[in-house]
Amino acid sequence: MAAPTVRPVRTGFVRVKEAQRRRRPGGPLRTLTDSDWSEWLPIHAWLVEHDGGLLLVDTGETARAATEPGYFPRWHPYYRLAVDFDVRPEDELGPQLRRLGVDPAEVGTVVLTHLHTDHAGGLAHVPHAHVWVDADEYALAKGFAGRLRGYPSNRWPASFAPTFLAWRDEPVGPFERSAPLTPDGSVVAIPTPGHTPHHLSVLVRGGDAGYLLAGDVSDDEQIAIDGVPDGVAPDAAVARETLRKVQVLAATEPFVYLPAHDPDSEARLAERRLFGER
Repeated sequence: MAAPTVRPVRTGFVRVKEAQRRRRPGGPLRTLTDSDWSEWLPIHAWLVEHDGGLLLVDTGETARAATEPGYFPRWHPYYRLAVDFDVRPEDELGPQLRRLGVDPAEVGTVVLTHLHTDHAGGLAHVPHAHVWVDADEYALAKGFAGRLRGYPSNRWPASFAPTFLAWRDEPVGPFERSAPLTPDGSVVAIPTPGHTPHHLSVLVRGGDAGYLLAGDVSDDEQIAIDGVPDGVAPDAAVARETLRKVQVLAATEPFVYLPAHDPDSEARLAERRLFGER
């Protein structure tokens, strides 16, 4: 039985306020008023190949986010003031999978860390995949109330009908619950609330070390090491506790840390650099 492998799928770039990447006094409001922008950050999805087939963690962003006026509501202050996208049609999930030699139709399973646009924007490229989400995350994101919270649910494909993860009281290190995504348990979801209240991450186990596909637990590894919550987390204490648990897990079950927007993620993956290694 071969150990699972992980490949990066970069679907364009995004920039946000520095007050989003590292929380500053004022929390979410500060992300709107801050004048400091980040560099252009990658938008990663992750392709996991295991004995049962291909599993995709997140789907990246659509070029419509960058090119279509009115794709995001102008009345929403976050989209108007605090985020900017650089995504071309050739950057989208489908073309990027084909660049890796993968037919999108071969992807049997998609797991969404959360339902923000830069993680769910490529769903149209995998219409036949079995999509897993957290039930409470989906409930927060639905309808007009979801759009107020920053989830553009009106942009989901009409075919979007996810399956809800069945969380079990089976700990993974300091994380009290988990949800296996493969029969052999080599790929497992763990709850990592913070960036959104029901954010999840995917731990891929194999060989001497695994991979933590961490979505937006933090924008980069150093922020996770420093234990600094992001600026849009609705509860900073919850986000800080998740970062603490990530650090504890890394000490007991070493992994390569792969958040979605870290410019160093691809190099860490290629070098199999473990969390905290330089």
